[in-house]
Amino acid sequence: MNLKRAFPVMMLPLLLAGCGLRPLYGGGSASPVATTLAAVEVAPISGNQAGWLVRNALNDRLHHGSVPARYRLEVELDDQITGLGIATNNAITRERRILRARYRLVDVANGGVVLDQTASADAGIDVAASEYATVAAEQTTLERLTEMLSDEIVARIATYARRAADKTAPTQP
Repeated sequence: MNLKRAFPVMMLPLLLAGCGLRPLYGGGSASPVATTLAAVEVAPISGNQAGWLVRNALNDRLHHGSVPARYRLEVELDDQITGLGIATNNAITRERRILRARYRLVDVANGGVVLDQTASADAGIDVAASEYATVAAEQTTLERLTEMLSDEIVARIATYARRAADKTAPTQP
């Protein structure tokens, strides 16, 4: 093993510890982030299939047992498909699907909004000669976008939970 190359890699944890960085989910299932995420109830989401998919994806990521809800997550979706590429015969050859969400994390105890943000995900779709293939591609894209959107929302709630825990933690001399 080449020590010149290994030394910087071995020193990385020490350098990161000195700068105050900590893992977001550090502390396991008893951490402030994990307990906050487990205490989020996802309100029903309108938006037909997109709303159903996003709500299921959020529930998969948030619920970790039978913890009483401290927060309610309210989500409003906007799902758009726009034609981009146009062939010489005026047929659309490429589409862009954008799924946007405005979400609010509401404290159930007092009804106060503790987090109010937006998130979005988008992807391109090739329009095939077969209408069935195009519809299948649009469906697959929607499923992928709901997963991406849910991941982003949960990551932002986790960041909020970490910051809130850091504010309430006693400072060490």
